Amino acid sequence: MAIIKLLVDGGEMKPGPAVGQRLGPLGINIGKVVQEVNSATKDFKGLKVPVELDVKKDKTFTIKVLSPPTTELLKKEVGIDKASGEAKKVKVANASIEQIISVAKTKYPNMLANNFKSAVKSVVGSCVSSGILVENKEAKEIEKEIDEGKYDNEIDTMKTQTEPEKKKILDKYFAEIKAKQEALVKKEEEEKAAEEAKKAEAEAEKPAAAGEEKKAAEKTEEKAKPEAKEEKKEKKK
Repeated sequence: MAIIKLLVDGGEMKPGPAVGQRLGPLGINIGKVVQEVNSATKDFKGLKVPVELDVKKDKTFTIKVLSPPTTELLKKEVGIDKASGEAKKVKVANASIEQIISVAKTKYPNMLANNFKSAVKSVVGSCVSSGILVENKEAKEIEKEIDEGKYDNEIDTMKTQTEPEKKKILDKYFAEIKAKQEALVKKEEEEKAAEEAKKAEAEAEKPAAAGEEKKAAEKTEEKAKPEAKEEKKEKKK
């Protein structure tokens, strides 16, 4: 009968005007749809999840849950609210290869990747644009290492658990990176403030300078008046 595409909050879809407008005309039980969608998307709590409802003529329906965008999954995996707006300059997290594999496992069924290794590499590619480091390195460097086979064991076994000791090392490294970034931002802000203060000072000096020039011009004019009078007298003689 119809395919209805929805973007819902994982495990927390609620009936409302927008949902009613889409589903009401089909004559299906909206409460049942909400219940089943929430059950199907509960593992994606906190994320926006694409869902397709295939509604039949007899008003029965089936649900197809599509995986959230890779960036959304990465944000949840590494525990951040948003990706970097300046990926080359500002890093927002430091993921382990196991965390990357975890995201790849979720995305793989909906990806066009030829194999799981390609899927992992694709997720690493999303880290590049999101400002996420991987294994204490730039994501682009990890892409090369994946090609070289460095993480074949973890990828082949689909390892998704990061050892606690390793996690501590990754967190410590990122804390250092974050401190350097914050120091750089502070320095840039101070330099910007100093530059703005310098400009403001220069603007403030302009009226004063103009006033001095005016006074000087007036003095020159006053001084010229007697001289002009003397010249006229001389001409009359």
